[in-house]
Amino acid sequence: MEKFILIFHFLVAVALIGLILIQQGKGAEAGASFGAGASQTVFGSGGGWNFFSKMTALLATIFFVTSVSLAVTAKNKTVIEDFSIPALESVPVETLQETDLPELASDESDIPQ
Repeated sequence: MEKFILIFHFLVAVALIGLILIQQGKGAEAGASFGAGASQTVFGSGGGWNFFSKMTALLATIFFVTSVSLAVTAKNKTVIEDFSIPALESVPVETLQETDLPELASDESDIPQ
C-alpha cells in the first residue's frame, strides 16, 4: 500500500508542477483585454482561469492528503527492533541485598574531629 501511495504521490507532484508551468502570468491578461490573442485560447475567450485554478486546488489537495498518509504509514512502520533496544524481559534485574551494604560506624572513635 505504501508503494502505491508513493507512486501516486509522485505522479500528482509531477502533474501539479506541469499544471503550474502551463498557467499564464497576470501580465498576459493585459494583452487579451485589448483583443489580442483571444481567438487563440484553448478554453475560449474567457480563458482557462477557472479550469486551471480548480485543477490546481484539486491536485494540491490530493498532494496534501498523500503527504499526510505517507507520514502516517512511515510512523506506523517504525518498530523497536530498528533501534536495537532489548526487550524488558531479557534485561537482568539485580537487587541489592541488605548484606551487600557497608556497615555504618557505630562507635564515635571512627568519626574525625
